[in-house]
Amino acid sequence: MIAFRYSESKTTQVAAIFIKKHGNTLNYTKLIKLLYLTDREALFRWERPLTGDSYVSMPKGPVLSRTYDLIDYPDLSGNRSYWHRFIRKASYDVSLIDEPGTDELSQRELNLIEQIYEQFKDKDWREMIVFCHKYLPEWKDPGDTSTPLPIEDMLRVSKKTEKEIELIDEEASNLKYFDLILPAA
Repeated sequence: MIAFRYSESKTTQVAAIFIKKHGNTLNYTKLIKLLYLTDREALFRWERPLTGDSYVSMPKGPVLSRTYDLIDYPDLSGNRSYWHRFIRKASYDVSLIDEPGTDELSQRELNLIEQIYEQFKDKDWREMIVFCHKYLPEWKDPGDTSTPLPIEDMLRVSKKTEKEIELIDEEASNLKYFDLILPAA
């Protein structure tokens, strides 16, 4: 299975942009859908997502697995994670409590985030779920549980060939390997 390196700081910065654009508070289901749609489009355009998260199909649509855990299970990270320095959940909303900046994001990524927000800004969380169920063929109804949503399935939806998918997998593996052997700056 293709797996990219997850970046909590980059994911936090993307989420913060969406939350800020929505008046500093946003329903967390809508946020998860916006993040998924952004990653999906980045994968289609550039053959790599912004967050590097893994995905699961849940009853309410596709979800970024680690990000969902940060939102719904803050005690797992001890509330000391990068995410929790900037974003807080209260009931069904997430709020921006500080500004993380955008230094992890390129201009083309910022442009993509803006495009996704503009496309979905007027949809509420229920409409986002309906959209994902109706228009994202890689999502499969898992019943009352969750099932992995492989990146390969997303790439097949974008009409990538099996050879192209194999090359993307190889590149993702190489990037993860270099992250292991080269210390971060």
